[in-house]
Amino acid sequence: MTAADPVQLVEPPAFRRDHRVHAWILVKTLSDAGDALWMIALAWTAVQTASPAVAGLIVAAGTLPRAVVLLFGGMIADRADARRVMMLFNAVRVGVLVTVALWVLSAPPTVGVLLLAAIAFGVCDAFYEPSAGTVARQLMRAADLPSYGALSQTASRLGTMAGAAVGGVIVASAGLVGSAAVNAVTFTVVIAFIAIWLRPRFLLARADRQSALRDIAGGFTHLGAHPTTRTLVIALSGLNLAVGPAVGIGLALRAHDEGWGAPAVGLFEALLGLGAAIGAVSVARWRPRREARAGFRALMLQGLAIVALGWGPAWSVGVAAFAIGATAGYASVLLSATFSATVDTAYLGRMSSITRLGDDCLMPLAMAAFGLLASTTALWVPFALFGGAMTASMVAPLANPAFRSMSLRTAVGST
Repeated sequence: MTAADPVQLVEPPAFRRDHRVHAWILVKTLSDAGDALWMIALAWTAVQTASPAVAGLIVAAGTLPRAVVLLFGGMIADRADARRVMMLFNAVRVGVLVTVALWVLSAPPTVGVLLLAAIAFGVCDAFYEPSAGTVARQLMRAADLPSYGALSQTASRLGTMAGAAVGGVIVASAGLVGSAAVNAVTFTVVIAFIAIWLRPRFLLARADRQSALRDIAGGFTHLGAHPTTRTLVIALSGLNLAVGPAVGIGLALRAHDEGWGAPAVGLFEALLGLGAAIGAVSVARWRPRREARAGFRALMLQGLAIVALGWGPAWSVGVAAFAIGATAGYASVLLSATFSATVDTAYLGRMSSITRLGDDCLMPLAMAAFGLLASTTALWVPFALFGGAMTASMVAPLANPAFRSMSLRTAVGST
């Protein structure tokens, strides 16, 4: 399926001895912690500054512009040097944070300032993320991508949890200025690392330069012409559409209806996070021989666990939440690695942006549909429909001969 294999520039070391990659994971974790810290500060300041409805608008303000710009970010990722794109937009983020801090030092924060900051971060994400998504393929062999994904995703979750925990303390003691300053430092560390130490070992194929719209259209044409890539993109795009509403809305509704209280929701969320971390780490310890097949099988089980959230006592809901987290962490690592290893590298950025676009655009609709079903039918119905749809959607990829036999250990371009 890989039409243009990466050109190896230097021989990468074994993953367990790859200190450059390990350092990059630590730097990304620091950045994730800074982002979580900033989001806590932004949400807290918005609540103090505006009504709850306006505060919600501020926190979500980056989603729409990110969705609008994301395809252009994917196009640039397939044309330009990923390192330069990442440094540029991290520098823009630093500029936004410094501007916000200087404003707040001279005047109280306003709704307009907070909205502009959220929108600017959304636009930066749209350009940064597709390029950042190509970095793993530039650093290591395809066979090492599952190990990288397992360690990277686990570290990212831990960093986000730590950042959120520290964020409340910092915004309480140092306000929005202190939070912006800390996050600006984390982005500066990322820029320095990319500039000084992050050097590619594989040269990815670049897209032919056409007009921006032609390049974007070319991504969709490529998607239509390559069934295996299309299946991966659809699977990764819909990875959260069933579980997101079930967890984000459904758990709270179940706890409310059963009288379990808010602490139960927190416990369910904690079990889900613990399961996700264990699921991701397990890939590094017990890696399957057929990564794609194992990932799709895990998502089939996840669908059944989503259905189980709609029935039973609190303990069974907790078990189902843990199972959802474990299968999500496990499948995400395996399918993301398969995606990075097998998609034509001249289209990797555009395929990554289409994957994220599906989540950004469809998640609000999925949330609304779950809520509508929960308000008009028995509460178990949306759990059953969303979980059943997840399980049923895995039948097609599991029946695909390419995924049944695919192994990244023997993938083209892995040496």
